[in-house]
Amino acid sequence: MSKGMVAIIGRPNVGKSTFFNYLAGKKISIVEDIPGVTRDRILTDCEWRGRTFTIIDTGGIEMKSNEPLHEHMKKQAQMAMDMADVIVFLTDIKQGVTADDTDIANMLRKIKKPIVLVVNKADKTGKTSDDIYEFYNLGLGEPKPISCINGLGIGDALDEIYNNLPEQDEHEIDDGVIKVAIIGKPNVGKSSLVNKILGEERVIVSDIAGTTRDAVDSYFENDFGKYIFIDTAGIRKKSKVDEKIEYYSVIRSKTAIERADVCLILIDAEEGVTDQDTKIAGEAHEAGKGIIIVINKWDKIEKDTGTLEKYKKDVYGKLAYLTYAPVMFISAQTGQRIKDLFQKINYVEGQNSLRVSTSALNNVLNEAIAMVQPPSDKGKRLKVFYITQADIKPPTFVLFVNNKDLMHFSYQRYIENQIRKTFGMDGTPIRFIIKERSEE
Repeated sequence: MSKGMVAIIGRPNVGKSTFFNYLAGKKISIVEDIPGVTRDRILTDCEWRGRTFTIIDTGGIEMKSNEPLHEHMKKQAQMAMDMADVIVFLTDIKQGVTADDTDIANMLRKIKKPIVLVVNKADKTGKTSDDIYEFYNLGLGEPKPISCINGLGIGDALDEIYNNLPEQDEHEIDDGVIKVAIIGKPNVGKSSLVNKILGEERVIVSDIAGTTRDAVDSYFENDFGKYIFIDTAGIRKKSKVDEKIEYYSVIRSKTAIERADVCLILIDAEEGVTDQDTKIAGEAHEAGKGIIIVINKWDKIEKDTGTLEKYKKDVYGKLAYLTYAPVMFISAQTGQRIKDLFQKINYVEGQNSLRVSTSALNNVLNEAIAMVQPPSDKGKRLKVFYITQADIKPPTFVLFVNNKDLMHFSYQRYIENQIRKTFGMDGTPIRFIIKERSEE
């Protein structure tokens, strides 16, 4: 189901990024940096009152400027608003209502979406300044005064956002259906792959309204099982200027990823792995989804002995954190190996949902410790007492140790490799929670 998306917009220097970073970095949020995602971290997840939603940062809007950079900022903000369920309009109490604020408010009143008017830099404690009343003239309802500097009023603003989020659909189709997100940068063949699947092998096909913006989920059933394909195509139509494509595609991909069981990361065989591919793949990895790296347009590559293995090695070199993910080579145009995708999707979904008994896990752990002794630091040696599985999707394990500070990343990776060697876990990330025995 969709978590809900919230776009933060406003003119320059009102504190949008400060507000965004406050939500991303304080106790109200649960946030992890995503490897390879945009440098300015345009979106992240925030939790409030038990509800997780995605917040989207945007550049400052200067309505009357025609400079290329400002035009880009406006279009970027428009994309975020198109994606959002709720729009936060951030203003500045110290500067008051400006002409740009009025123009932005006029634009927002035409949008049939909930608007939360937030007035930043209300830094004084005690009685709210009378300056707040000026913002009622924007015609967007009650302004919520906040201070990102000292945290005043943030909870009230979040309550208003929470109250305007769409209800979560608890009744999505499930019953053995695997949700598959097809993600990747523009023009790698996402729509071609969906069309090939639905057009040539279909048994039952119907359109199900998806929660991703401007997308339709496709239900498909064949001898291998039941699937919903979440197509993230359409990016090029929305973003015809190259510098805007990445912004839109990351947002679209994140929305699809959050709903998926398995992500097919589509890569253009002729282009190879690009920076944008690594950013999109990083989202799927951090979300803990089952992952298959799919090299499309393989029919266009000239081949000789060893071409496939050399290409696979290059893919893993550029996506070093995805060496657990299988690589498949297909052609959406000719249909080459597309039938093989279904078996791989079923397999990876099963691996992502795999549970291992505590006794089997501890047998592997004891053998691993016997082969390679845990590290020590300044005379203190790490002791790993036992391991248990806490969750699935992705498989998550709790390691109980004598001292968390002694658990070096390399030894954790060693234990992960031993678990993979014994139980597979192909196509799924693995998570570890390190606890001291006293925390048990």
